[in-house]
Amino acid sequence: MSYTTLLVDVDDSGIATVTINRPDKLNALNADVIDDLDAFFSRAETDESIKGIILTGAGEKSFVAGADIARFRELDGPSGRLFADRGQAVFNRIENLPKPVIAAINGFALGGGSELALACHIRIAADNAVFGQPEVNLGILPGYGATQRLPRLVGLGIATELILTGNMIKADRAHAIGLANQVVPAAELMGAARKMMGTILSKAPIAVALSLKALRVADRPLAEGLDVEAGLFGEACDTEDFKEGVEAFLGKRKASFTGR
Repeated sequence: MSYTTLLVDVDDSGIATVTINRPDKLNALNADVIDDLDAFFSRAETDESIKGIILTGAGEKSFVAGADIARFRELDGPSGRLFADRGQAVFNRIENLPKPVIAAINGFALGGGSELALACHIRIAADNAVFGQPEVNLGILPGYGATQRLPRLVGLGIATELILTGNMIKADRAHAIGLANQVVPAAELMGAARKMMGTILSKAPIAVALSLKALRVADRPLAEGLDVEAGLFGEACDTEDFKEGVEAFLGKRKASFTGR
């Protein structure tokens, strides 16, 4: 499958490196990027050759520096709602993917770019990364999920500060508040992302998928979340990988998981 705005490489280990390729526009989101992301992540749901995804931006300056602002001239109330609905649907697809997605954040992750990173399961930032939700400077608010995902990740107080001020923050503060899982030198970014993905992919695939499913309800009332967790734990106990994991541990050998 070919894409207009994405470069996709799937290696023999099943790691798909997806690069948003609009470096002349600092990889800003437009309708083509949103459509390509939708198409790729739809494919990734069922493509057995893809085990995990690393999402990044082309060049050294930017992961995704927001949206194409010129497009905003066309928006009014109804079209603005459709604009937000479309982006949210695609980002929800990323968040709900039963395979791990790591954002490798090189440079600017602003507006929709920050929201794209928030939709990924893990965020690794280069030391030159810059995060921000500057939508208030344009007279709008975030529309691709930041008002909902950012508070869940960093807490309501800090999320409110970042969204209402529109201030940008560097990688070190992003790490301190929990927005970035890890910060590494820019030259080591992709290596760090691949290393973490390799660790994840060495685990039982069904256990990883069920863990992601359980984590998605972590914002619900505790009793509800615990009920979901118990049900998924039961599902995991019915797998061959569970039996293999237990026998490997007791036999003091490395487990050989098959995804069954």
